[in-house]
Amino acid sequence: MNLIKEIHNELGTAHSLPEFGAGDTVAVTYKIKEGDKERLQVFQGIVIQKRGGNNTPTETFTVRKMSGTVGVERIFPMASPFIEEVKVMKKGKVRRARIFYQRERTGKSARIKDKRRF
Repeated sequence: MNLIKEIHNELGTAHSLPEFGAGDTVAVTYKIKEGDKERLQVFQGIVIQKRGGNNTPTETFTVRKMSGTVGVERIFPMASPFIEEVKVMKKGKVRRARIFYQRERTGKSARIKDKRRF
């Protein structure tokens, strides 16, 4: 167990990301390597889950977006060196930590209410 803790401490988090959770709309900018070239691509969608412990290298989050009529999900590791930045576009108000019910919804029923700020 101590060896695992040492590796976790060694890896740590590569960069600090903003605070977000399930139901939030985020834009994730990440690097794509094609041969010897690199480019940045933005994946914008709703966070449907966060997994793993707090600030551990194994922590991941899943983002879902609709591309036409097809739903596309992508899992991002929090400590990935390929993530350039994460922007929180909207804070959503949901009652669950994992909102997989979004997969079956389309149109108006798939909307998530915005969080009220006081």
